[in-house]
Order: sequence, then structure tokens, then C-alpha cells
Amino acid sequence: MTTIAIHNGRVIDPALGQDGIADVVIVGGRIARVGPGEGDAVIDAERIDATGLVVAPGFVDLHTHLREPGQEHKETIATGTAAAARGGYTTVCAMPNTTPALDSRPAVESVLREADATGRVRVLPIGAITMGRQGKELTPQGELRNAGVVALSDDGDAVADASLMRHALEYSTQFAMPVAQHCEDPSLVRDGQMHEGWVATRLGLRGRPASAEETMVARDIALAELVGAHLHICHVSTAGSVALIAAARERGAHITAEVTPHHLTLTHEEVAFDGDYVHLRYDTNAKVNPPLREEADLEALTAALRDGVIDAIATDHAPHASTDKDIEFDLASPGLTMLETAFGLSMRLVHQGRLTLPTLIERMSIGPVRAWGLDALEGLQGLGTLAPGALGDVTLLDPDAEWTVDPAAFASKGKNTPLGGRTLKGMVVATIYGGALVHETERIVAL
Repeated sequence: MTTIAIHNGRVIDPALGQDGIADVVIVGGRIARVGPGEGDAVIDAERIDATGLVVAPGFVDLHTHLREPGQEHKETIATGTAAAARGGYTTVCAMPNTTPALDSRPAVESVLREADATGRVRVLPIGAITMGRQGKELTPQGELRNAGVVALSDDGDAVADASLMRHALEYSTQFAMPVAQHCEDPSLVRDGQMHEGWVATRLGLRGRPASAEETMVARDIALAELVGAHLHICHVSTAGSVALIAAARERGAHITAEVTPHHLTLTHEEVAFDGDYVHLRYDTNAKVNPPLREEADLEALTAALRDGVIDAIATDHAPHASTDKDIEFDLASPGLTMLETAFGLSMRLVHQGRLTLPTLIERMSIGPVRAWGLDALEGLQGLGTLAPGALGDVTLLDPDAEWTVDPAAFASKGKNTPLGGRTLKGMVVATIYGGALVHETERIVAL
């Protein structure tokens, strides 16, 4: 493997509490040395001048939809991991809503084989909670764990049956796996198309109320506390959910949570308006589940992220084909592509003074790792940090670089984003995975 010496960058490693100018040396796919001038004595190294850049651990995404197998017209492991590399991610956890679902050992092993063959970054599969994600019969959790899954989820669909969810949580304690729930009560959302609020009323669309999420969050917290399980709340979107999670954690419940960049920065107005409040639109690229909410929710989510009530920023990267989005709003598939814009969009919070840069990096690197205990798994020791001996996963960032989002230039097959044509401030300029440069821009200067 090539030795890489990264010189003179601002090294931010929240796992170690490090924030200062230093060199980072990667040898044999692992971090060898970190410190001022440490790269100067290295012989036969590929050298990168990181002056003016931030050097951070590679980002870890707990919530990515890679679509393969079965939906390769939307995304593949190859294109999805290429998009991840562009976004600064070196590890992505792949959701099981594939065709077939990841509900058996052969299905999981097929994803791992494809990731080894075509993946640009590390892929950690998530197994389904129920067979076929149908919410009727539990999957063989031990078999899935042995196959390599790191968590369980029926994401895209909540496990609506309370008794079944209780047994899933209870079962999971035998394997120390988090159960990641998409918290929306299906009886309350039904045919809802967006957040239940004034924008939905103006557009004449059926709403998805905040209570649909909050009642499910409350139910599953109670079940997790009952059986002593690890419950993970996917893509939290409401202030009410934040309050429930905070109270549960204060009681000592093993509850972790994630929030997406879009739920932190975009409101339900995104669906209807583009720069004014006169011309209405029905932007299917802003249709997501759970839906974009209101400003008060964004404020609560940001405070929870800052205070550690929410552990991680997760992308919920959900690529779709144009045929899934360029249709009537009520027929359009929910979800947006996010891997390549996650850092730039999340940096809005830093530039607004609502979050510090080290905190943002923490919630995108070691925060997700600690939430799920990923660094305790075989082969993942040192994930999410730049400590000597850790995995050689590094992202180089320019927090102040401005760039225009061009969906046509995405590595992802999914071009479905409401951010097209907008300027983001904060750029991933290079990504190193396992000691190999897997993404770079012209801003990278070799010495």
C-alpha cells in the first residue's frame, strides 16, 4: 500500500479531543503518526498539502439506501459508494429495503461480495427486522448477525405490530444489535403526502402529522425499556420526538437517534415555494418520509444534536429514478439523494453559528460509531478516529469553499434533490479509504 503523508492541515479528531495544525501519516492502510512535522521524515510517500484544509476521520453513515440487489436502475453498490466517497464517507450502513430484502444469510452475503468487488468504501449491511419487511414474522437474527449485519431495521416501513416489535427488541438483546425503527404510525399517516400544516392545506395535499412519529417513538421507547434493548430512532424529525428521546435517556434507557441534514436545514415550505410565496410548485424532490417539518422542529433538532441527545447525522440517502419523481406528487416516491451534499448542507449550521465545526465532525464520524458500538466489531477497531493504529480512513474538508449543486454531475444514479442550482458553503476535497485515495478534487495539491 502507498504511504500517504498529509501535511499542515487542521486536524480535528473529536474522539481524541484533538484540534490543531498537524501532519497525518498513513502506512499500510492505517494511521501511523499524527503531529506537527510528523510527515517530514517519511520516505517514499505520496504527499498532500493540506494547508488551509481540515483533516478529519472519514465520515460514517448509519442510514444509506444502496438499492442493490433488485433496484439497480436507482442505484448500485458501485455508484452509491462512489457518491459516498465524494461526500467524505468511508463507511456506509446499507438499509435492507432491497429486492429481495436482506432477511437471510445468502442475501446479506451477496451484498458483501458485491461491496468487496465494486465498492469504493466500506459497506456494512443492516438486516431486516421481519421477513420480506412485511411486519409479520421475525427474521433469524442470529443468522443475520453471523452473516455480518450490524443492526436491524425495516426502514421505509415501521413495525406496526407492538407485540412483534417487543419480541424483535427482546430477541436482539441476545446479539447486542441495535433495532433501528422508522417511527411513523401507518394508521395516522395513511395516504399523507407531506407534513400536516399550512403548506399542505394550501397545496390541497393530505398531511402526515407529527403525532404519527411521536406516538411510535413513545411506544417503542416503552418496549425497549421493558426488555432492556437498544432502540435506535431513525431520521428524527419533530420537537416532540426529541423531548421523548431526551426523557428516556435521562432515565437510563438505551436509546440512540439520528437526524438527517435535510431535517436540520429544510422546512415543509420547500415543497411549495422557491424563493417567493407567490408561485406555488409541487416539488417531488422535497417529498420525504418522514416529511420536512417546521422551523420550530429544526431548532429543536439542532439543539438536540448539539447537546448529544441525538447521536449522529445520517443521510437517509434515497436515490430514485426520474420515473419515480417526475410524476404527480401523490404518486411520487419519497426520498432524496444526500450523500454528496450532506456535508455542505450540514455546514449551514456551522456558518449560522448554531453548531461548532468539531461538533459537526463528531456527529458525522465517531458519533455514529459509538451509537452502534461499531468499533467493537471484528475488523472495525479504530473506526471513526485518527489515533495511531486506527483504520486509514480520512476526509479532507474546506469549510469555506462554495460550490453549486449540479445533480447531473452526481456519482449517484439518483439526481433527486431539491438543492439543484443552489450554492453550498463547505466542500469535501478528498477522501482516503483504507490508505487509498478514493476521491479528490483539483483543490488537492501534491507536494
